[in-house]
Amino acid sequence: MKFSRILLTSAALLALSLGQANAAEVKKIGLAVANLQANFFNQIKQAVEAEAKTRGIAVVTVDAKGDGPTQVNQIQDLLTQNIDALIYIPAGAAAATVPVKLAKAAGVPVINIDRNADGAPGDTFLATDSVASAKAVCDYIIKQAGGSGKMVIIHGQKGTTPEVDRTKGCMESVKANSGVKIVAEQWSNMWSQDEGFQIMQNMLQANPDISIVFAQADGLALGAAQAIKVANPSQKIVVGGFDGDTAALEALKNGVFDVTATQQTQKMGRTAVEMAVKIVGGEKVPAVQLSDATLTTKENVAGFIANHP
Repeated sequence: MKFSRILLTSAALLALSLGQANAAEVKKIGLAVANLQANFFNQIKQAVEAEAKTRGIAVVTVDAKGDGPTQVNQIQDLLTQNIDALIYIPAGAAAATVPVKLAKAAGVPVINIDRNADGAPGDTFLATDSVASAKAVCDYIIKQAGGSGKMVIIHGQKGTTPEVDRTKGCMESVKANSGVKIVAEQWSNMWSQDEGFQIMQNMLQANPDISIVFAQADGLALGAAQAIKVANPSQKIVVGGFDGDTAALEALKNGVFDVTATQQTQKMGRTAVEMAVKIVGGEKVPAVQLSDATLTTKENVAGFIANHP
């Protein structure tokens, strides 16, 4: 009996040491980012690199600059560099599945952030609950407009996970407010401020009596707000964004636009590294991990400027 206990104890210690060895095998992570010109992705990059540094893990970062085929090539190259895990933010919907399949064929686990790959998900997906958060933003801007009015939506990149989910959430709010009429919608390619400005200019020319704008990213919202300022309409136009970008939070404090949903970008980056270590170490992790975003207005923005989640 005593000998059996010794064997069991030895086996347990061996299993523990093997588990620790497996976890310690994460020496290098590949980080494939959609577009580092976007503050949102930059925040995630910085958090991944900071967390990896504390764990003694090297990070090789590549930037697709919004181009799907470029990203496929970049990830093919990463897979030749003996990475132990891939943290992947797809540059678009069309080619999103290819890198996941390439990584899995190479035995490299994949942690998707913000955008999932339809039909070929990674080992786990980290994102904001964009449906609930977009509904909260649209509830707010509709209420600020008095519960009725002509509304426009400036979408993100068509077919990507956040674009689809933010549309779904906002439409739940619109459907609950019969006095709101959507008079125009347009999709962007890069979620950028320049696109927001151009799209909003065109929308105002076609619909000068717009009173509500939902822009699905803060860059788009800032561009829309700039176009509204240039047009100088007689009516108040309420503008909602999404992300909690650092520059946008400062603009929100100064009254440039009205509301955003601040995502937990730092947490996403840290969690992505944690998941890489766990998966390589043989632990089971949830397939989908959603975080809350916080409705952010002029009244509570100072806390997020001081300490971004």
